[in-house]
Amino acid sequence: MKRYLTIGAAAVALAIPAAAMAAGTPTAGSLAAQSCKTQQAALGAATFKSTYGGGANAYGKCVSKATHTASTELQSASAACKAEQAMSDTDFATAHDGKTFNATYGSNTQAKGKNAGANAFGKCVSTKAKASAQQQTKTTIAAAKTCKAELAASKTAFATAYGSKANAFGKCVSKKTTSA
Repeated sequence: MKRYLTIGAAAVALAIPAAAMAAGTPTAGSLAAQSCKTQQAALGAATFKSTYGGGANAYGKCVSKATHTASTELQSASAACKAEQAMSDTDFATAHDGKTFNATYGSNTQAKGKNAGANAFGKCVSTKAKASAQQQTKTTIAAAKTCKAELAASKTAFATAYGSKANAFGKCVSKKTTSA
């Protein structure tokens, strides 16, 4: 089972084209990969591995978990953008410095006529999903740093609170991110 999870996570990470990360509406996989890269850089290898199970496949586990979260973030962003897009121009403008939905999120400068603002919705989703993913990444990093400090302060208290098995650090991070 772990082998299939590893292969699946690696395939998702490798299948993400660079262009998808650079422009356009992000995919759950691209948001997840970016989140894991950021976490790995901020936490260091040892803490990152402890956060995701301590094995050689910590990155794959991170991407797998973050993909589920990112998928939810994309759905929430899409729903929020649909609600904003459905508002009247007057109501939207009142809440957004006098700008319409298309003016706020940008319009397709190459298109003319009816579809000129076609990419405003995609930019809205992209903006909201990326912001949500960045916040989730910051929360996870902060939780891991807090757990690392707790472990350093008292191994006994840490073991009492989260157990003494290999997954104790991950339990700590998970508990801190869900309560945040």
